[in-house]
Amino acid sequence: MADIEVVLLDLGNVLAFHDDTVLCRRLSEYGGAPPEVIRQRLLALWDPINRGTLAGDELRRTVCQASGATTVMDAETFLQTWCCHFRIHHEVLPLVDDLLGRVKVALLSNCNEMHWGFVRPLLPVVERFCDRVLSYELGLAKPDPEIFRTALRRVGHRPEACAFFDDVPAFVDAARAVGVQAEVFSTAANFRIQLARLGLRA
Repeated sequence: MADIEVVLLDLGNVLAFHDDTVLCRRLSEYGGAPPEVIRQRLLALWDPINRGTLAGDELRRTVCQASGATTVMDAETFLQTWCCHFRIHHEVLPLVDDLLGRVKVALLSNCNEMHWGFVRPLLPVVERFCDRVLSYELGLAKPDPEIFRTALRRVGHRPEACAFFDDVPAFVDAARAVGVQAEVFSTAANFRIQLARLGLRA
């Protein structure tokens, strides 16, 4: 196994939890459709949202429609609603901080502009990352292999020298398919064990 020189981290449910149940419940309170119906409607929207092709006012109108509403929230109310389901994963942050300065650390996330704008100020550690590879800026989204190849080009290392952590097994499989040493992220405690197996913990 090659020495790891770069750690690529997902955002959602790694650095920050996102509870879609909370989001769908809040949207249900606004529009009236059942939360599970809203969840199913959003499933069809996540890919264009993550790729940045559904954004801004169009995103706001579309999500409000998915909630069952016949009206559209004002921009500030929508921002607070759309981002209500995030909370920072404080337990993992010391482990990430410990990696900085020993290896390169980069973000590789399926994310939209509003969510990133909301979460970024709450995670000052990401300003110390060597790069932030965001789907909406690239028009690419995991599990598309090109987003992993783009990340590898930007960090400037061979795939086998990179480790990637994501909570979605399909995305981990996609990273492995391009040669990255990828692991399914579950908890901070397990992340510590995974880092140790990769030679990234004392």
